[in-house]
This record gives sequence, C-alpha cells and structure tokens, in this order.
Amino acid sequence: MAAPELGTAAGPDGLDRCWWCLGAGEYLDYHDNEWGRPLHDERALFEILSLEAFQSGLSWLTILRKRPGFRRAFDGFDFERVAAYGEGDVERLLADASIVRNRAKIVGTIRNAGAVVALHTEGETLDELLWSFAPDHSNRPPPSSGNEIDSATAESAALAKELKRRGFALLGPTTVYSTMQAAGLVNDHLAGCAFRGS
Repeated sequence: MAAPELGTAAGPDGLDRCWWCLGAGEYLDYHDNEWGRPLHDERALFEILSLEAFQSGLSWLTILRKRPGFRRAFDGFDFERVAAYGEGDVERLLADASIVRNRAKIVGTIRNAGAVVALHTEGETLDELLWSFAPDHSNRPPPSSGNEIDSATAESAALAKELKRRGFALLGPTTVYSTMQAAGLVNDHLAGCAFRGS
C-alpha cells in the first residue's frame, strides 16, 4: 500500500509506520530498530552525529547504505582514534569509495572527534551535553503528519550554537535536529505509528 502523503501506512507486515520509511528496506529497518529510540552510548552518539553531518545535501538512504563502509573507515567511530587522525588518514578516507568522499566533512568529523575527547578531558560527556538540550515534550501531542514536524527548533539552534562553542563543526540547527530525532531526544514518530512507543 502506498503511504499517504506525509502520514502513516501499513508496512509489509501490516503494521502502520511513518511515511518516510516505506520506500526501502534500509529505511524500514532503521525506522523500526533505531530512529527515535533514546541513545546514550558515547560512541553511538558520535556515530549518528557524524553520519548526520555527512548526510547534509544527500539522501539519508545513501548514508544508510554506506554505513558499514563508514564504520570500517572510521574505526567503528571510536572518537579517541578518530581524533588522532592525521593528513595521511584524510587522504586514505578521500580514496575510500565506500564512504562519502568530501574533504570538509572528513576533516570536520576528525575535528568533532577531538571535541568529544575535549569534553571527556573536562569531565563531561557528549551524552550529557546533547541530552541537556532535549525539550520537554510531556504535554506535546504526537505529530499526525510530517507537516507538523519542524526541520529545526529553538532547542536545535541552541544546541548547534553550544556545539560550535565547544569546537564542533558542520552542525547547524537542521543537522542537529536530525540528530535529536535519530537519538531519541525528540520523538517524531507519527501518531498511529506502531513504533512510536509511549
């Protein structure tokens, strides 16, 4: 069944899902098992932050299909190892067809790894920093269509500003909001989606 425009529709198992995930198996798996679930693992948060930055200007499906390559190329998103990358690693990554080969995004990811390490040096974590900007949605009704979902919010703009202040790159309000959605800081599963949860 085709998804109603920006609404929900049944997937192959008959369960209703958000419109955006019904076009490809990779989207379906990501939607059902990852997107919007509260994430607190430092390495996983660094990974999603990095992948969202790489996604800018591209489809998320491209990133999902290249994620195994990204994980291999960036040492499983071990931010301490990535922070130690030098110019030779940049050239290695630029030659790796299994990832998105964009110098600015590669250099930015290395810089962001260093910023995560710097947080840890100061006794902080990426988890604490990101989640300190999670909005209180206890009284917010679930969106009934994609038209009710913003591409950026006051919280994502404030978090983007703080990340920049902390030395992070490539993370504007829209990319940060996508990260917030992916890591469960906000729950943008539509009303009626079987995977929305409570």
